[in-house]
Amino acid sequence: MSEKIDLQRRHLFGAAVLTVGAAQLGLATPAAAQTATAPSFGPLKQVDAGVLSVGYAEAGPANGPVVMLLHGWPYDIHTYVDVAPLLAAAGWRVIVPFLRGYGTTRFLSADTPRNGQQGAIAQDVVALMDALKIDKAVMAGCDWGARTACIVAALWPQRTKALVSVSGYLVSNVQAGQQPLPPAAELQWWYQFYLTTERGRRGYDANRHAFAKLIWQTASPQWRFDDATFERSARSLDNPDHVAIAVHNYRWRLGLAAGESKYDEIEAKLATAPRIAVPAITLEGDANGAPHPEPAAYAGKFSGPYEHRNLTGGIGHNLPQEAPRAFAQAVIDVAKA
Repeated sequence: MSEKIDLQRRHLFGAAVLTVGAAQLGLATPAAAQTATAPSFGPLKQVDAGVLSVGYAEAGPANGPVVMLLHGWPYDIHTYVDVAPLLAAAGWRVIVPFLRGYGTTRFLSADTPRNGQQGAIAQDVVALMDALKIDKAVMAGCDWGARTACIVAALWPQRTKALVSVSGYLVSNVQAGQQPLPPAAELQWWYQFYLTTERGRRGYDANRHAFAKLIWQTASPQWRFDDATFERSARSLDNPDHVAIAVHNYRWRLGLAAGESKYDEIEAKLATAPRIAVPAITLEGDANGAPHPEPAAYAGKFSGPYEHRNLTGGIGHNLPQEAPRAFAQAVIDVAKA
């Protein structure tokens, strides 16, 4: 692989797997920052799944092994615009859904709470798999998508072939979240506190694109994305439910907003910090400016075959878009574990 990788803890995937994966993807060329010249997805698809009509991109052969690529906030499916063709060329069926509150995904009923809690978003992914008749998939994600991928892997291991997670084990614990952090750490979460206020909600609603660009810049300080690349994703934030979902997510995490009772069982299980037994690779960039745990803090959460990879070269928070080849390689490698 072109990016320098620091393999920590258990080296369970082997040089042979790395060689095969690299040959499949042709990973001899260093990954560069993505610009507007990067390809976009073709026509999007739409399917009713659970409480949503989910918009999603699909690539690769219909009979290939499935990987679900899950984006975060304030990003969208274009986090994977360069990962998807690499995996499709390697024979994967790639599904990249808009999360609730993004892009073309819509609620089927006006009466459904605009709920951003982690259990609801994870249940959305399982419902999408059911709607697409996908029995099992590799779960791979970044930011909110990494949290969601971890939850599905932990609670629905029978539906999860393996896991790739940027910044590791990100399952939220509302009770633990009540404990104050050191001042420097609290400062990194400024936007979470801003969104707990009515002023913050109105400010985010009025300045969605400017707000998102600031997050992109601070979370990936060395990523030189251009305006066209940013606006391609920022359009997804114009979804009519986006602000409600984002605000509820951050208020819920701090215990300032209630979740839905139908997700209580899921949240009770997650409160125990369940370990993940499926094969997993976690990734971290050397220039991640967003709040994130150190790899040593979550290594023990993975009880199955596990490997951590550090990427160097100024890779920030939106790792799949900044280092698509390394991310695609991790998907191929973990599936062979």
